[in-house]
Amino acid sequence: MDKEIKKILLAVNGTLMRGLELNPNLLNVGATFVEESATEPAYRLWSISDRHPAMQRFASGGVSVAVEVWAVPPAGLATILQQEPPGLSIGKVKLVDGREVLGVLGEAILCEGRKEITPYGGWRAYTDSEGI
Repeated sequence: MDKEIKKILLAVNGTLMRGLELNPNLLNVGATFVEESATEPAYRLWSISDRHPAMQRFASGGVSVAVEVWAVPPAGLATILQQEPPGLSIGKVKLVDGREVLGVLGEAILCEGRKEITPYGGWRAYTDSEGI
């Protein structure tokens, strides 16, 4: 009996989102868009040289960040991670509806001295307002 391979839910908050620079990295491994969502209000966001964001979770001072949830074949997850900019990693992200899924997070050292864009609530809102 063949077992169906279950796809892994991955929350993305930056250039992996639909229509943005690294979205083909998802499409090329057979990932499929599931939904637009948001994190629980516990995350902060930084602009990394206006090229991509980095998101981190905090006990206080965070907001709900706009994300897209994608279904990724297990074999494609490593490929996606290897193609991410340095300092980004995969960790667990809590969504506003209470679900916990894998997501793209930034290392603390990556965010040091960078422009915090948390008040925008997401990468698209930031880039739209800044004309990037």
